[in-house]
Amino acid sequence: MRATVAVVPGDGVGPEVVMEAARVLEEVARRFGHQFELTRAPIGGEAVDLGLPPLPPDTLALCTRADAMLFGAVGGPKWDHLKGEARPELGLLGLRKGFELFANIRPVAAWPALEHATPLKPEVVRGADIVVVRELTGGLYFGEKKREVGRAVDICSYTENEVARVVRVACRIAQGRKKQVTSVDKENALVTSKLWREVATRVARDEFPDVKMSHMLVDTCAMKLVRFPQAFDVIVTENMFGDILTDEAAVIAGSVGMCPSASLGEERRGLYEPIHGSAPDIAGQGIANPFGAILSAAMLLRHSLGLETEARAVEAAVRRAVDDGALTADVAPPGRRAASTREAAQAVIARLAG
Repeated sequence: MRATVAVVPGDGVGPEVVMEAARVLEEVARRFGHQFELTRAPIGGEAVDLGLPPLPPDTLALCTRADAMLFGAVGGPKWDHLKGEARPELGLLGLRKGFELFANIRPVAAWPALEHATPLKPEVVRGADIVVVRELTGGLYFGEKKREVGRAVDICSYTENEVARVVRVACRIAQGRKKQVTSVDKENALVTSKLWREVATRVARDEFPDVKMSHMLVDTCAMKLVRFPQAFDVIVTENMFGDILTDEAAVIAGSVGMCPSASLGEERRGLYEPIHGSAPDIAGQGIANPFGAILSAAMLLRHSLGLETEARAVEAAVRRAVDDGALTADVAPPGRRAASTREAAQAVIARLAG
């Protein structure tokens, strides 16, 4: 097939990990007989340094033409002094809002070869396999903001439609798994959570009778994720809760560097990114973990290009590379030489079947 991918690496370690993921996509194209046009464009702080807005018009135009977007990270201390429309983070938020990418899918699973890397006991994480579906374009992050002398306000707002559409995504995913969805909220304190629980209950009952919907308060969920993660199959929750819970859940995998994500809307075009940030403290050293970005590329193949076989091949190659010990510093056992970003990605490419 022919496909166009907008490559927007951004800041910090974003360029390092995304360019390795792009190399994997190029190898997939070569081995499986596809033609992928991968075009790079600036975003975030990189764009600001070029005298452009965080989401330059040409970058937005490229993403509009593309079948999918492969993204790295934005922001860092270099740009912390910037305010208003110059903030690098607005580049990513602009893509999410502009393309109505309202569902962020974040799988996290225990890796048998990385039990040494998690602070949790092996018997706690063993067998854990969770998909978190995070609402991405509403809530506090996109609500009205106000700063006054001695006072600041962030407004959290959700409509019934915003809740219903992301719950549907979670239920569809659950139908292909264990048919269990845990909807996470703070219903005992927030009126938006009361609405969330009502809508989630109705959508599951009326549209997905084969899916078992349960509800859990966010504080209980945070505790249970590190006490008994095997209890969860699919989790659906609002924007801020999902952001926090998935970073917590990353300890199940051993490192946030192992975790991919897909941001999807009603159309097939999606944005794919590792869930880690720009990690400016290790940027430019060639030691960042590329597996989250590579696994995000696998999700790109699956969700935007419809190439399930190719996606599974990439995921299997990552598993073999991890099992064979091609581990970057964040997950390498003590005393063992850690692989560089390039070496870890090359280990995946070497094990890619096609």
